[in-house]
Amino acid sequence: MDEIRDLIENRQYTNLRQQLSEMNEADIAAVFEELSTEEQIKLFRILPKTMAADVFAYLDIETQQTIITSITDREAANIINNLMADDATDLMEEMPAGVVKRLLANANSETRRDINHLLRYPEDSAGSIMTVEFVDLKVNLNVKEAIERIRRVGLDKETINICYVLDSERHLIGTVALRYLLLRNENEIIGDFMNDNIISVNTLTDQEEVAMQFSKYDFTAMPVVDNENRLVGIITIDDVVDIMREEATEDIEKMAAIVPTDKPYMKTGVFETYKKRIPWLLLLMISATVTGGIITRYESALSAYVVLTAFIPMLMDTGGNAGGQASVTIIRGLSLNEIEFHDMVKVIWKEIRVAMLCGVTLAATNLVKLMLIDRVTLVVASVVCLTLVVE
Repeated sequence: MDEIRDLIENRQYTNLRQQLSEMNEADIAAVFEELSTEEQIKLFRILPKTMAADVFAYLDIETQQTIITSITDREAANIINNLMADDATDLMEEMPAGVVKRLLANANSETRRDINHLLRYPEDSAGSIMTVEFVDLKVNLNVKEAIERIRRVGLDKETINICYVLDSERHLIGTVALRYLLLRNENEIIGDFMNDNIISVNTLTDQEEVAMQFSKYDFTAMPVVDNENRLVGIITIDDVVDIMREEATEDIEKMAAIVPTDKPYMKTGVFETYKKRIPWLLLLMISATVTGGIITRYESALSAYVVLTAFIPMLMDTGGNAGGQASVTIIRGLSLNEIEFHDMVKVIWKEIRVAMLCGVTLAATNLVKLMLIDRVTLVVASVVCLTLVVE
């Protein structure tokens, strides 16, 4: 990192470009996060043209916007026309209207068509995250013809590991892996050995369901079809990993009573973070007030046995911990589709039994502690232990 900054400051651009050409695009994008805005612009302009779009796709949205607003139309055209269609669409959805207008003005007709096609689909649907850059093969091609087609069109595709076999009306009827093509006789017809056990998703399928399908079948790419089973795109594993991370983050934030946000922590402003947290904090404070009211109502009983007040924090914390364990387990189960809403009665009954077992175990352990260590009376110990069980 320091070496790259020194090369920029000393204007050793030839050495810098050579070093960048030997680095992975994701690693270069990580370097951008440590640079000032001026250094980011310089570094991006030094990048080899063949790498610029790939590096750009890895940058966070704020850095992307900074670069787009600081470069020439020709440089912007190089970026937008060399991005994968799904990455270009994501960029359009995040950028301000003025930037989007400029990018579209510099995009070629094919790129504009692909972007407009993907923007038609609802947010967070399979259609919105798919790419239209895949290799399709006619069912009547032989192996030699199929490999020739892959060589001709494959360079600009998202993946060539799996090719999709279509009939004359573009219905998806099978898939074939590149390795099988390489191992087959060149005169064999791909329709004779293709895999016709197709697993696909509809364009309107929710992205979370798509991620679950990837996890279930260990796919690296999945076809996306319309309502008539016509192939319209594919979803690749790199996009699904991002979805899984987003969904997991959202689940964790819900468990912590925080309104989910799309921005990274360091990119989220103080006031925005405040707005995400304060609603639930207010609600929890009000619920705690109810608890305080209950304690006040039984003040006379507590005054008779003042020693009981010493155990209130322990009882409240234990109850909170037990509730936290149950809620985290259930929310995670719902997220992974291990629990359906029609299972709620079974879930409640199971949690009641688990709570009783935990309560009895805690009460028995606490009884020994209260009698042998704290030296309280049997009445006080019984009240505390009974509260643990009921709680």
